[in-house]
Amino acid sequence: MAISQKRSKRKVTGGRYRPWRKKKLGELGSRPVLTKIAERKIKKVRTIGGNCKFKTLFEEAANVYDPKTKKYVKAKILSVVDNPANRNYVRRNIITKGTILETDKGKARVTNRPGQDAGIQAILQ
Repeated sequence: MAISQKRSKRKVTGGRYRPWRKKKLGELGSRPVLTKIAERKIKKVRTIGGNCKFKTLFEEAANVYDPKTKKYVKAKILSVVDNPANRNYVRRNIITKGTILETDKGKARVTNRPGQDAGIQAILQ
């Protein structure tokens, strides 16, 4: 069965909303993309209006911003140190927004959503 992102069939009170149209393709959802540390692999997905989203399935490097020098540097990701989204993601090395990564440049926090953007952007801690 497809994952739907449309309004619930039930009201807060428990009453029913009457269906006023059929399902639309734009209301279709998808499973979460659990970005892991490995050789880079990106999936291209068509969205509304013919636009595209690039889902990062695997990534081994991140664009890390250094506030001291005010420059971006490409850094190799070594491991996941902390993940505020789910503590089990740390041992599985899954990267989401807000994840603290151990890189060869030091610890960095992910600032973008790897499941919806191509690549990983981070800022040094």
